[in-house]
Amino acid sequence: MRLTYYSHSAFLVETADGTRVILDPYRQGCFDGALRYAAIDDPADAVAASHAHDDHGAADTIPGAPLVFVHPVAETIGSLRITGVEVAHDEVGGRKRGRNTIMILDDDDIRLVHLGDLGHVLDKPTAEAVGRVDILLVPVGGFFTIDHREAAAVVEALDPRIVIPIHYKTDRIDFSIAPVDPFLATQAKVERRSSPTLEVTRATLPAGRVTILLAPAC
Repeated sequence: MRLTYYSHSAFLVETADGTRVILDPYRQGCFDGALRYAAIDDPADAVAASHAHDDHGAADTIPGAPLVFVHPVAETIGSLRITGVEVAHDEVGGRKRGRNTIMILDDDDIRLVHLGDLGHVLDKPTAEAVGRVDILLVPVGGFFTIDHREAAAVVEALDPRIVIPIHYKTDRIDFSIAPVDPFLATQAKVERRSSPTLEVTRATLPAGRVTILLAPAC
């Protein structure tokens, strides 16, 4: 499985058979210009979105005619299975910001979990529903999602081999969220990469947990 990090919470996932899925694409300039990341101009076979907000569910911005799954439940695209676990976008059961879907992508080699805009820590039944996690994409910026301490607790609950932080403050977004460094300080082993791309197979998964900060492509 090959991942390319666009920015914010958006990724391109490519499998060995050439299947291409974009996760949580944003709308450039949304929220009155608060999000200033460059537009995503790559094609894909499908788009999967954890929810429909403009910084996660802008499937109509992706060129071509990809299949679109917002709040996916159980979908198959080429060799890739996408399943969803419903959670909330806030700490009060979705009453403030609605629901969010944890998206699980499995190509029979790597199991990738994208938490979307998770707004609360996970109870044991939800963590068990997610199951095995090889790569975890976890929001860390707080305010709209879990913060760095809650993200660290979710990492412990899911016990992934690779952790990739998402949804944090940069100089291209004016959201009231925190930068990535407080989360990185909670992690035992951190690698800062100069590339937006990560390629992982079952054979190359690290023996112990590692947190990888990818350089945004946009």
